[in-house]
Amino acid sequence: MDSDPSISPRRRSCYSDSGDSSCSEPFSDCGSDDSLSTSSALNPAAAASIHRLLLSCAADASPTTLTTLIATLTTPTAPLDALRRAAMELRLLAKHNPDNRVRIASSGAIPPLTALLAHPDPLLQEHAVTALLNLALCDANKALLLDAGAVRPLVRALKAAASPAARENAACALLRLAQLDGAAAAAVGRAGAVPLLVNLLEAGGPRGKKDAATALYAICGGARENRLRAVQAGAVRPLLDLMADPESGMVDKAAYVLHSLVGLAEGRAAAVEEGGVPVLVEMVEVGTSRQKEIATLSLLQICDDNAVYRTMVAREGAIPPLVALSQSSSARPKLKTKAESLIEMLRQPRSASMRARPAAMVAAE
Repeated sequence: MDSDPSISPRRRSCYSDSGDSSCSEPFSDCGSDDSLSTSSALNPAAAASIHRLLLSCAADASPTTLTTLIATLTTPTAPLDALRRAAMELRLLAKHNPDNRVRIASSGAIPPLTALLAHPDPLLQEHAVTALLNLALCDANKALLLDAGAVRPLVRALKAAASPAARENAACALLRLAQLDGAAAAAVGRAGAVPLLVNLLEAGGPRGKKDAATALYAICGGARENRLRAVQAGAVRPLLDLMADPESGMVDKAAYVLHSLVGLAEGRAAAVEEGGVPVLVEMVEVGTSRQKEIATLSLLQICDDNAVYRTMVAREGAIPPLVALSQSSSARPKLKTKAESLIEMLRQPRSASMRARPAAMVAAE
């Protein structure tokens, strides 16, 4: 008996970052200050001391305390232990208390913390970069960080910090700054962050990969030139690898970043060349509702102005799952319309693209 053409051999596992098909946001907050308690540099006595500090730092920071801590950071002869302690206390004071974040920044802590990113001591560097990340959680502080010239030092920390936690937190801090506006995102890209984030996406640990994807999504969404930088840095291949691996826990994040990249002609070409069509078609077929939607939108962009790509997508078996999606009672009306548009393209691969139609109609008139 002939097999049902709507059931592909691909139907082997369901994609989900969380183990279900819920429609929570694909990008949760970037990993924040969660590395201190697990640092390999901590002995039991130090861990107990930090626990006491965490309790005390949950309270509001007094002006006297902040003045003393910042003075320590700006004293050229301050011993290393004193610098570590002061940076760590500022880090912890900014960890959970929004009011403290404002107080610390307005007290002038950002410039000396930024300067510490170049310090050779790995633990001091980690305290400083994480303190800046915690300060960047406050929208009012983002412009202050940019004005203080924090972007390039954070990019250098992302590239060369000794500890993985410092590199990951540098990525998160850059993400926060890029969220300010398009100009900030462009500045982060110009400073060289994009290739480093792509490297972290490829070679980082689980948290590093998630932080890199989240940062790339914000940075590329804020500035077109950053999308081109990401494509040129080779982001498409690791994104597709993550999308094809449900065990990565990164399917949704990678799919959303890829969608931002295929908005460029260079991104579409890279996605096709790197084998993205089968990955996207499989996602339409077996993904969660959100994954089906983002995959459909990405395929629509890939197919919109290229007949060769449309033929490839059709031959990959995209039409049956798209028909099922267009007829699904649970799909949003807008998504059904997109699926129907893509089906029409695939059935008539040499017809004018959606982008070209208005110009062609005008020319005909």
